Amino acid sequence: MKTAYIFSGQGSQKKGMGKNLFDEFKHLTEKANNILNYNIKKLCIEDSQNLLDQTDYTQPALYIVNSFAWLKKKESAEKPHYFAGHSLGEYNALFAAKAFDFETGLKLVQKRAKLMSLAKKGGMAAVIGLSESKIVEILRENNFSEISVANYNSYEQTVISGIKNQIEKAETLFKKAGAKMYIILPVSGAFHSEQMTGAKEKFVEFIKQFQFNPPQTPVISNVTAQEYEDNNIKDLLCLQITSPVKWRHTVEYLIKKGEMQFEEIGDGKILTNFVKRIKKSLGAK
Repeated sequence: MKTAYIFSGQGSQKKGMGKNLFDEFKHLTEKANNILNYNIKKLCIEDSQNLLDQTDYTQPALYIVNSFAWLKKKESAEKPHYFAGHSLGEYNALFAAKAFDFETGLKLVQKRAKLMSLAKKGGMAAVIGLSESKIVEILRENNFSEISVANYNSYEQTVISGIKNQIEKAETLFKKAGAKMYIILPVSGAFHSEQMTGAKEKFVEFIKQFQFNPPQTPVISNVTAQEYEDNNIKDLLCLQITSPVKWRHTVEYLIKKGEMQFEEIGDGKILTNFVKRIKKSLGAK
């Protein structure tokens, strides 16, 4: 039995997360505070200013808590065969695979979050109960040229991304076409779409200053649903900002590698539930 450790991204944050980890990893918590210029423990546990759901705070907070959860887990974990993460979670996968150290990952995530948070007038919606091909057909036939698929989460759930007023207008059409649910997500930007091109271009410049190591354990890329190669980490992290997250394809790729146990690191079970649904759709154990 092989093991794939998986890390969730934005949307899995919750007040109180990491409460048992910050004191255990005091040295790294202090490093994080110095990089961020705020108290990460206080933000995650108290969130007195309701900042935890704002992108430029959410992403660093999740990266830190996921990282600590992995460092705790690896003390007793089975040898990892693969790592994967959903969007922001991919940075945790690369950290776990030792492609970069904790501080480098946090600096990258902090910049990514800031750039993504500056892109306004965008929106996203989860479409449940329609096939990917049907979703694309609806967008094309109704001339929603500024909406595209952002996340291939499972066979039942696909997230679309684009201009906010178009996302809102599309709801009636998707429900009429048979969508079980159409959930407009609480985000300010059209993540993983061409609306993020400006953010990507700035991130391309920022990431040039960093050096990366070849992953010591294979990491599956959101962009390609294939393993990272030693020399393409920077390119894929930049492309990830505007490209759809191929989570379903990632899980399928790992299932094809043989009997695979998926273990989600952190408090949430979002990705675990996606994996269960994908396996059910494929008739896999």
